[in-house]
Amino acid sequence: MSIDTSRAPVSHTGTGSRGTGSRLGESTRGTGRAGAVGRRRRVRRWWRRNRRQLRRSWRRVRETVTPTGAFVIGVGALSAVLGAAFGWVEAWFVCIAFAVLLLVGLPFLLGSRAYLIRLSVDRLRVVEGGRVALSVDIENASARPALPASAELPVGEALRELPVPFIGPHGSARIPVEIAAPARGVIEVGPLTLARRDPLGLVRREITWRDRHLVHVHPRTVLLPPGSAGLVRDLEGSSSRRLTDSDLSFHAVREYVPGDALRHVHWKSTAKTGTLMVRQYEESQTARAAILFDADRAGYASDAEFELAVSCAASLGLQAVREGRERFIASQWAPGRIRPAIDGLEELPSQTPTQLLDAWSELEVAEEGALPIELLARGLAESRRPLSVVFLVTGAIPDPARLRRAAVSFPEDVRVLVVRCEELAEPSVRLVDACTVFTVGALGDLPQLMIRAGLA
Repeated sequence: MSIDTSRAPVSHTGTGSRGTGSRLGESTRGTGRAGAVGRRRRVRRWWRRNRRQLRRSWRRVRETVTPTGAFVIGVGALSAVLGAAFGWVEAWFVCIAFAVLLLVGLPFLLGSRAYLIRLSVDRLRVVEGGRVALSVDIENASARPALPASAELPVGEALRELPVPFIGPHGSARIPVEIAAPARGVIEVGPLTLARRDPLGLVRREITWRDRHLVHVHPRTVLLPPGSAGLVRDLEGSSSRRLTDSDLSFHAVREYVPGDALRHVHWKSTAKTGTLMVRQYEESQTARAAILFDADRAGYASDAEFELAVSCAASLGLQAVREGRERFIASQWAPGRIRPAIDGLEELPSQTPTQLLDAWSELEVAEEGALPIELLARGLAESRRPLSVVFLVTGAIPDPARLRRAAVSFPEDVRVLVVRCEELAEPSVRLVDACTVFTVGALGDLPQLMIRAGLA
């Protein structure tokens, strides 16, 4: 009895002690895992809240430190590691020297950012070979002085560096810049970037103003004789070979067809023949001119010859706009632009002389594989536009056979004139089957050739 009584509590107590100890251990380990999970969650939340700010700060650091400064930081960090690991005094000296250089460069980034900068040009359009006057007006809107700085101004493909002087509180300065326009095209001016840097070029700070201008450099043009953009000189238009039921130039009478207007009935002829007869007219047309420019670089012997052709085509188009002629001015279609109605052709806007010259400024050489001039002429002829004269402007490379194929694509009542540009060639006018070929060696030859051909 005593044995049973002594064993029962011992056995119960030992079992309870082991069970209790196991539950406490599990609870401790569970609490540790829960704490780790909570810390990870807090870190994730902190990262989500601050990652944009950290990335922005890191981007600013990368933009501030130049490649030379990054090299100095890298060498300094490596020297610190070597000095700490091996106790090299020289490594510590290099580390401290590079750190001093960086610290000395930081004050050069300080200064007022309250700049008000305005770019102004005297004109946005200039003829090839001219110049544009640009002024950079800088105003310090802060109550603190602004230290000298360096500004970078993109001008086309070039980068102009402009020194910015010391500007006192609420002071201003003007920096004149002259922009040369030696070649046709579009010059993008701006945006201006103000840069501060230390003398060693280790750190740099940039501020960009988005003010920019587009300067159109127009091709050289020449004044042509009146009427050279078309073959019609009278006010009412000249009669063509196309017949119509209503116009000014009487042609003949024909039998009445159901649908003809009764006001066109010719009663005298009707009385003689006993059959209803109506009047028929020749269609009167004003000069509907088309100027087709060959932008394929393979058709020209040099870049100067290509620019000569551009100037000739621009002169013809400009004369058509000034005379108020109906016109269609086109070149090879450029990928990336809206596909035109005529396959392979891109019509240049020509509502006003300025709009047309801007389009010629933006014209670029056609990409490799562009349609040749004879296929472009065929596409224009098949478009069935009512034309009276067509100018084909090309270079010296296309042979007479290709020019002949381009000319025969048009109807007989359409006069085709080929302006063949060959730099420094002897100017001439000759008839080649269905077209008249002008050989232009210089831009000044074009008006003389027009007069010689009797188009004035």
